[in-house]
Amino acid sequence: MTMTTTMNKNITADKTALMKFFTLFLGGGIIYGGIEVLIREYTHISMIITGGLCFVLIGALRYSRHNIPVTVRMLIGALIITALELASGLIVNVWLGLNVWDYSYERGNYLGQICLRATSFWVFLSFIAVYLDVFARRGMFKERTSPMRILP
Repeated sequence: MTMTTTMNKNITADKTALMKFFTLFLGGGIIYGGIEVLIREYTHISMIITGGLCFVLIGALRYSRHNIPVTVRMLIGALIITALELASGLIVNVWLGLNVWDYSYERGNYLGQICLRATSFWVFLSFIAVYLDVFARRGMFKERTSPMRILP
């Protein structure tokens, strides 16, 4: 195999990985934005970006060298979403003053950007994300995925 052939294969693999990332990112963002529209009747572009990033990160948990059970991925997913919601809230709501959301009326809120009620909802949303990621990888990308463990 020549060096040029090896480089071409690497470039093709990189393009494929980038296309998968972008597809999952965009799909996750659109789905999250759709959920927001159903619940709140509106969304913001920052939520589509945050939702896409959350979806990709939750899907990436599957590639840990440990076979993380779905229940644990759900909890980690909720923490990922909460952390990214805090980061995006501090940028979009506090720094830029766009006031996209405000949890200050909720008990257990932090700076009005995150709250316990939303975090508990993220656990269930993470369950959906875990399975949608597998569905997308098997259906769209023809990846073979290992069976998922539910409990540790």
